[in-house]
Amino acid sequence: MFELRPYNRNSLSAWNPFAEMEQLQKRFFDGSLFSTGFAGFKTDIVDEGDHYELKADLPGFKKEDIHLDLENDLLTISAERRAEHEEQDQEQKFVRCERSYGSYRRSFSMEGVDQDKISAKYADGVLSLTLPKLEKIEPQPKRLMIE
Repeated sequence: MFELRPYNRNSLSAWNPFAEMEQLQKRFFDGSLFSTGFAGFKTDIVDEGDHYELKADLPGFKKEDIHLDLENDLLTISAERRAEHEEQDQEQKFVRCERSYGSYRRSFSMEGVDQDKISAKYADGVLSLTLPKLEKIEPQPKRLMIE
């Protein structure tokens, strides 16, 4: 005789002929299809009490290719890397060219930072910014006179 078994959707695998195309489309639009491991640059921000330390990894960039722009309480760090194969001799025959090039940009709010005292250094592929905090002026208690 036939055995009665409960219907279980998971036991039946349905083949989806469009699954690979859907995954390709998702990877294309979220940027992971062309990601070379350097989709942006990574930063660390540490509160040191009287100031913040911001460190950004920018390996392979020249100091001249990194720009810091401060406008309307917004600090923008931008860096641009040019393709060397465009600038090199045309007779050079590349077998493989994977090094990334392009422009990278990140912005940070500078509210609560003394913007006139920001300092920056770049060494060994790391951009270091010292962001002094604004001094908080505590309101002094005072007694009001009654007329």
